[in-house]
Amino acid sequence: MHIKTEQVERHTLAVIVDNEPGILARIAGLFTARGYNIESLTVSEITADKAVSRITIVTSASPPVMEQIIAQLDRLVPVHKVADLTVLGDHVERELALVKVAGTGDRRIEALRLAEVYRARVVDATIGSFVFEVTGTIAKIDKFVELMGEVGLVEVARTGIAAISRGAEAA
Repeated sequence: MHIKTEQVERHTLAVIVDNEPGILARIAGLFTARGYNIESLTVSEITADKAVSRITIVTSASPPVMEQIIAQLDRLVPVHKVADLTVLGDHVERELALVKVAGTGDRRIEALRLAEVYRARVVDATIGSFVFEVTGTIAKIDKFVELMGEVGLVEVARTGIAAISRGAEAA
């Protein structure tokens, strides 16, 4: 007997919503109630009057489950539009991280050298520590954090994914 299993794929969704209290909780609740995992979640107002927000959600699911997630999001009343950037084609994804590293002597010099290679900016410095700001893909940030772990990583704060489709058209 051969059982076909659906391939789970990572998807980046752009959800345009009315900026009203409770909408983020309703969207998160939709995912939680159905056992879907949110890998990254970012929210920001996108209009001058602050009436509309863009929620970027990264999740992994099989194609049929992804269709179900999108359909359920689309049915929520304050949702204007749901776009699966992964399916739409080329898009740009970036994340920002603040990475605190403590160390002196050679460890401090190595942290600065690695930061230069990864184009991380020093945004705070003391005699015994640095806070670096690094932006890029998830993989780049993961690798930077991993390497800083070897020279004195103290703490990491990450923003989550911001994503936008390429080209002249809106998602």
